[in-house]
Amino acid sequence: QVQLVESGGGSVQAGGSLRLSCAASGSIGNLYCMGWFRQAPGKEVGEREGVAAIPPRGGSPYYADSVKGRVTLSQDNAKNTLYLEMNDLKPEDTGIYFCAAARTPQLCDYEYGMDSWGKGTLVNISS
Repeated sequence: QVQLVESGGGSVQAGGSLRLSCAASGSIGNLYCMGWFRQAPGKEVGEREGVAAIPPRGGSPYYADSVKGRVTLSQDNAKNTLYLEMNDLKPEDTGIYFCAAARTPQLCDYEYGMDSWGKGTLVNISS
C-alpha cells in the first residue's frame, strides 16, 4: 500500500473555494488510480461517496454528478501530489475528504473505494 496525506481542508462560506492536496509516499506514476472520497456528516465510513478520480499515468478524470462542473483534479508528478480544486462550494459538500489510491485495476473503484487511504481532511461549508 501507499501512504497518503491530505491537507487543505477548512471552513468556508457557500460559494467559496478550497484546494485539497494529497501527497503520496512514492511515485504516483506507479499507481493505477487515485481519487477523492467524502464522508458526509452522520454517514458511516462505508458510505463514503466517490467525488473524483483519475489514472495518474494518463486518462480521463471521473467526477461525480454532484460535483461536476465545480471541481477539477490535477497532479504534480514531481511532488507525487494529487490536487482537488473545489469551487462554488455548497453546504452539502461538507464532510471529511479522503484521498485514496490503488496499484491495480482490481482494487480500483471510482465510486466505492480503493485499497490505500489517507486519514482525511475536514471540509465545512457554511450557508
